[in-house]
Amino acid sequence: MSKIAAALLVLLCLSLFSLPGSAQLIPPGNVYAGVSYGEFTDAINQQSYKGWNGSLEDSPFVRFQQHLGLVLDGSGYYRSGVTEYDFLIGPRLFTNIGKWRPFVQAFGGGQRLNADRNINLHYAIAFGGGADYKLPFKNFAWRVQGDYFHTHYFSANQNDYRASTGIVWHF
Repeated sequence: MSKIAAALLVLLCLSLFSLPGSAQLIPPGNVYAGVSYGEFTDAINQQSYKGWNGSLEDSPFVRFQQHLGLVLDGSGYYRSGVTEYDFLIGPRLFTNIGKWRPFVQAFGGGQRLNADRNINLHYAIAFGGGADYKLPFKNFAWRVQGDYFHTHYFSANQNDYRASTGIVWHF
């Protein structure tokens, strides 16, 4: 549980640096923290994992492209004897439709898999999407998202997926 609290604290601290941008009409970014469920292959077997997912999104291109953000995404998954961490970066395209903010995203990065003290580091890519639903509280939304996750290790391709839900703070 302390790893989840530490990740949430880091995301909250990073988001405080963006407070000056909160006066703009279009929110230039957001911070997301939530719970996650994944189906991952451990070289042979498909297994279920529970964990957390968090992201920090910034819209550095807001003057040129109002619907494009740059996202740093991190997640952790746990099962008896297995720990997996994913660190990804990539673009997110989004739009606003009433209280909804649907998006699609594409990420690349790395995955660290620790299975019974056997540590493997490898590249990972993820494609997916989701939607934020604006809550009645100022600048807060609820997110539901899902991603296809692809890795290659142990001389085999792993085609996995993850789903997560949680709270979003738009700044």
